[in-house]
Amino acid sequence: MDDKPPLQITLAGIDEDEEALEGYVVDPSRYPNNAAGLKTTLDECYVLIPQPLDTPDDSLNWSSRKKWLIVWIMAYIAFLADYTGGMVIITRVEPAPGHGLMSRCFFGRMPVLLIFQVVMVGTCAWSAAATSFESYMAARIINGLLCSVGQGGALLWIKDLFFFHEHPKVINYIEFFIIMSPYLGPLLTCFIVTDVSWRWAFWLCTCMSAVAFLLVFLVDETLFDCRGPQLWRERSFLQCALRPIVAITRIPVLIILIYCLLNFAWVIGVNTTIGIWLSNDYGFSTRGIGYFYFLGIVGVIVGGLIGHYLHDAARLIIVYPATILCCVSLIVLGFAFERHWHYMVIAVFAAMQCSSMMIITTAINAYLLDCYPEGSGEVGAWVTASRNWGGFVATYIQIDWFSGMGPARALGIQAAITFGSLFFMVVLQLFGQRLRKWQGRMYFGKAVKST
Repeated sequence: MDDKPPLQITLAGIDEDEEALEGYVVDPSRYPNNAAGLKTTLDECYVLIPQPLDTPDDSLNWSSRKKWLIVWIMAYIAFLADYTGGMVIITRVEPAPGHGLMSRCFFGRMPVLLIFQVVMVGTCAWSAAATSFESYMAARIINGLLCSVGQGGALLWIKDLFFFHEHPKVINYIEFFIIMSPYLGPLLTCFIVTDVSWRWAFWLCTCMSAVAFLLVFLVDETLFDCRGPQLWRERSFLQCALRPIVAITRIPVLIILIYCLLNFAWVIGVNTTIGIWLSNDYGFSTRGIGYFYFLGIVGVIVGGLIGHYLHDAARLIIVYPATILCCVSLIVLGFAFERHWHYMVIAVFAAMQCSSMMIITTAINAYLLDCYPEGSGEVGAWVTASRNWGGFVATYIQIDWFSGMGPARALGIQAAITFGSLFFMVVLQLFGQRLRKWQGRMYFGKAVKST
């Protein structure tokens, strides 16, 4: 997104909204007088977008150590959501989908995070101590509805803390924990339930969530405008509640969500059913299934390393090879399940699917943050909701689909759907900029003056 001619850039400052529409320029040599008068990185390789204010209170000016401490805490909190869901794969109860609420624009970032972590700790303990199936399911539903605040709000914190040229690497770091979590969850749970009650898996998650709750107190408020007196009342609650609706009316956002749903669903579908196939057709023990889930961790590591070097230079273009790898993985997995090929074939191609999804997820999140920086929280929450909804549906149809027509045909159809989803990427690359210019920026309403 570096194709804007230098004549359109002035020294008066950088309009981030204009940059998002026309294309970002971070090379100082593309500016008049080598960006004299604009703030750059210490090595003068990048112009800082957005330009930070001359105050230590601006979160963009915080030290690298402080920023990355917050990122680590956010990654850990985001990790816990699907870690808990992955545990349920082994305990044979499906989680409810959900995503973070948008009240963070009304109360600030940190208070919302704190409240949701209290719910996370409480529902994990409730699940562990439940004395009936109804009580257990009630805890899981509430947990699933509210536990994804870290995932949905990740782009929000990234936008508050980091400059444009830093976004892809930070997104890749947080997505690494998010994509790894549904594999590490069943991995550890398999080892736990082999020797002790399944309740201990939830007590462990309760302890991990309690640690996350305590870590929240180390997170400083990154919403700079919230520091003024009564500025939390600048926008009405209705305006805040309508922000997600405003975000999804933007066609590029909707296109990305459809693409994400059509791809992520089958990754979760394979993840939730692979243990059943391994135990029924390959005679794997519970502990053996736990070892097998290392495939997901290896795949995510490979995808994260590849993305670390690719995402800085590209966004949507790297989605094409990653999607093709997803298609190939689904086709091979289908034949492997149906014809009972060696389980290492399943491990390799399931890991390849994880690697591909790791690359795709970082790319589409970075693209949306580039296009709509003013709606970072909204687009992040919608992406989280989209992949959760897709995975939630896949867990219900996968077994019946396999039983009805066989794994090869079922996963072949899923591969065809995945390949067809590339049509949406072609539309975005051909018409994305025109669509963004036609619809304009996300407008969330005028601020209400506080008294």
